[in-house]
Amino acid sequence: MEMPCVTVFIKLPKLYPTQSVLPSFSASVQRGASISLLMRDAISGLIGRYDQLGRYFDRDAIDRLGKYYSGATVRLSAVELINREAAEIVREASQRLFKGDPELLLPGGNSYTTRRMAACLRDMDYFLRYASYSLVADDTTILNERVLNGLEDTYNSLGVPTGPTVRSIILLADVVCEMLSQSGLIQDKNMFAVIRAPFEYMAQELGFTDIRCR
Repeated sequence: MEMPCVTVFIKLPKLYPTQSVLPSFSASVQRGASISLLMRDAISGLIGRYDQLGRYFDRDAIDRLGKYYSGATVRLSAVELINREAAEIVREASQRLFKGDPELLLPGGNSYTTRRMAACLRDMDYFLRYASYSLVADDTTILNERVLNGLEDTYNSLGVPTGPTVRSIILLADVVCEMLSQSGLIQDKNMFAVIRAPFEYMAQELGFTDIRCR
């Protein structure tokens, strides 16, 4: 099993090892289409709760529905950009991480050797892809099921700090928001909080921010 981490600025294709360092990701690949059965969006979750209670939608539910639909255009704009620019987003975020802490690429660093660098880039790509799923759903369930469950234990068992990973996730959010701003796809700056939400959720759940803790 590869040592998970983050960083580096090599291109994504051809360098990815066949074995994922993140158990939840490799499992999702093996299960294939079953992912659609587990992915919950904000609306289905809301309906399910009120159905279990046997209640009509109250004001809180109506407000939640309004928030979901009012932000739909912004979320879809972000997802379209991510789909189109995924490789560039990962490349730019990894370069920034490397620039901030070049020791990660030195002997003993978490991104030292081509194999580790490839694993790092692949993991960043996974974080970005699942963030886009969460944006569409406006729900973090898929992040818990496919990304976070067991991930911290995996890092700890391998003796790999989560600091660089947390930093890379935040950098991915930074790059996405910057691209959206530059493209003019989002005019209201307050909506960037919506875009950052799944990235910040993953970073917060991992719980570490010290990039130099190795």
